[in-house]
Amino acid sequence: MSEQNKQQFPTYKGKPLVRCGDTIYYGSMKDKYVIKMDIKSKKKVGDLDVADRVTVQLMYTDPEIRTRKQIVKTSEKNGLYLALDIADAWLTRALAE
Repeated sequence: MSEQNKQQFPTYKGKPLVRCGDTIYYGSMKDKYVIKMDIKSKKKVGDLDVADRVTVQLMYTDPEIRTRKQIVKTSEKNGLYLALDIADAWLTRALAE
């Protein structure tokens, strides 16, 4: 498959964002860590549904680790912007280790 035909994901600060329903993954599954963001509630702004409460989790990507043990840090933020802001800080620090 050529480079042009590969699916391109949207990125934030150079890292991929992948959405599945109300769950957004930030980072690459090839790295040691990834961020999982779950949209817990939404509010209407005009015609749009906007994320209101978002749970942010820093997780190991190793499939050998049990699901409960994969979570390194967790937090809840008001709005997607604040969630992405803390997600980028956590992921950058974790990958620098």
